[in-house]
Amino acid sequence: MTTTQAIPHHVALDAHTLREAVEAHQRYLAGRAGGRRLSLTYADLSNCDLMGVDLREADLAGAKLTGATLAKANLSRAILFGADLREADLRRVNLKRADLRGACLRGANLAHADMAGCDLREGRIALQDKLDGFRVLRHEHRAGELNYAILSGANLAGAQMAGATAMQSDFTDANLAGALLAGARLHRAVLDGADLSGADLGGADLTGASMKRAVLAGVNLEHARLDDADLTDVLHGPPPLIYVDDRPLSEVLDEHEAYCNSDGARGAVMNLPELDFRPLGNLRGRRLTALVAPRSIFFGMDMQGVELQGADLSSCDLRGANLRDADLRGAKFTGAQLGRADLRGARLGPLMIAEGRYVRTDFTRASLRMADFRGASAQRARFLEADVAAARMAGCDLTGAELEV
Repeated sequence: MTTTQAIPHHVALDAHTLREAVEAHQRYLAGRAGGRRLSLTYADLSNCDLMGVDLREADLAGAKLTGATLAKANLSRAILFGADLREADLRRVNLKRADLRGACLRGANLAHADMAGCDLREGRIALQDKLDGFRVLRHEHRAGELNYAILSGANLAGAQMAGATAMQSDFTDANLAGALLAGARLHRAVLDGADLSGADLGGADLTGASMKRAVLAGVNLEHARLDDADLTDVLHGPPPLIYVDDRPLSEVLDEHEAYCNSDGARGAVMNLPELDFRPLGNLRGRRLTALVAPRSIFFGMDMQGVELQGADLSSCDLRGANLRDADLRGAKFTGAQLGRADLRGARLGPLMIAEGRYVRTDFTRASLRMADFRGASAQRARFLEADVAAARMAGCDLTGAELEV
């Protein structure tokens, strides 16, 4: 006989037992004597504090973790099948390749969480009972849901979310590249600035969703519902070629580089506003000093070591660009989008234009969310009204920089 009635099944756990189980798991992960993999299936861990704890590979199937604090915890490859994580604090948690099938994440805070490759599909737990046979455990709310969850800045690259329910959830600036979202219910979800490159949204319900500045390159939207969706400034895939006055962009850029290489003896400084540079493939190591290219697109490009001293890149889309070791002294990035850009080791200090005169690198009102500035030199740079949420600044020289704290 089977039944689907909700039957109390969670086992209460006292603080001492939980602490012993976590310590044994740490020994297990370290390969030390007395180690034991943590297995707290169907345990009641609601409102517990596991902030920053290493729980890799732990088995928490069916566990009740409502309101729990798991911020910065490591749950990579953990089993959370059917777990109840409603309103849990999961900020910056590591859930890479975790099994979250059937988990309830309603109202959970997953801001900046790493969920690459995790499984968020629907799922149900059936327990064997001597008297009742198999019974299906049911959540108070719908199993496998993400309704009202906060996933801003989360990394969901390659996540399996086919059929998932995430109505009114916040995916602002999230990385959903290659995610499987076929048939997902995303009614009124916020996907502003989200990277959906190569994602499968076939048959998904995006009614009323906000998708401003979302990246839709290579996205499958067959049979998707987009009624009343806000698609302002969405970024589609690049065109095969870009022409400037009937000349290929590559040829025009070569002329600008010739000017830089010859100290002005050959070529000319180019004014290239509102262009899509992605068809060029990369700008690695190019000399493009004083390039004028406001409102242009460099999304995801490899620009490592590029020389753009004094360039005008205001309001450009440089999200996810590789700008490692680039020379950007005196460049203008006002209003530019640099979310997830790699600026490690970049030169962002002032550009000397004459004795006692210099031009500062300007990031005023730029979006620098989750950008990586580690090891960069940004002396005297301007960051006025810039969005630096979750930006990595360790080791960045900010001497004299205008940075609002």
